[in-house]
Amino acid sequence: MSLSPERLDRFARHIVLPEIGGAGQVALAGKHLVLVGLGGIGSPALQYLAGAGIGKLTLVDDDRVEASNLQRQTLFNARDVGHGKAVIAKRWVTGFDPELDVTISDRRITRDNAHELVVDADLILDGTDNFATRLAVSDACVAERVPLLSAAVGRFQGQVGAFAGHLPGEACYRCFVGDAFDAENCDSCAEDGMLGAMAGWVATFAALQAVRTLLDGVSAFGATDWGRVHLLDGLKPGMRNFTIAKDPACAGCGSAA
Repeated sequence: MSLSPERLDRFARHIVLPEIGGAGQVALAGKHLVLVGLGGIGSPALQYLAGAGIGKLTLVDDDRVEASNLQRQTLFNARDVGHGKAVIAKRWVTGFDPELDVTISDRRITRDNAHELVVDADLILDGTDNFATRLAVSDACVAERVPLLSAAVGRFQGQVGAFAGHLPGEACYRCFVGDAFDAENCDSCAEDGMLGAMAGWVATFAALQAVRTLLDGVSAFGATDWGRVHLLDGLKPGMRNFTIAKDPACAGCGSAA
């Protein structure tokens, strides 16, 4: 694959970075990323994922835009209230860069259909807001041998972690949170609140990590750091990280799975 003069001009600021270069940009054009959730994380993340030139994007969300979303979900405006997020997101991407291949799913993710959404992807970025969905996506990623970036945010804190539970010795998201959260019973930002800019910080960091993961083995910027979870603190502000060990007894990726 080669880039046309128009694409070379569009991505010139990437290509002049020696850590990415032309080879990296060409590689991104051939990648398929599935973005699960188009809310506080998925909405701004999508803008930078599309801006990076990732060639194929699958956008998954069954929700509709509400007025309360506009405080942090930068993809939408007041005219979008009441309309499906996935449809609006696809419209935005095709207007932003018509050369990108965009497909959508507006079905709610369950353990029964998660597998078909992740199969054949190079990377999943999950920004959903409940543990049941996150664990269903994680288990599907392990089964289909697809790496997962998981991003979450609430109040003034966020986290972004990279998981490859299908690989020997590497943890999955279930190793991180355990089995107790399979029910859809986690707190919501409607109850706890969220600084809008905090969602943007987590989303853009997740997009950066997605590019880094997709370029592993292609360019100097590419790297994978499986099991590493980055914590973002908006009150301090600051960042720290820690590594999750694989749980041999994990129901998602352990020896008994």
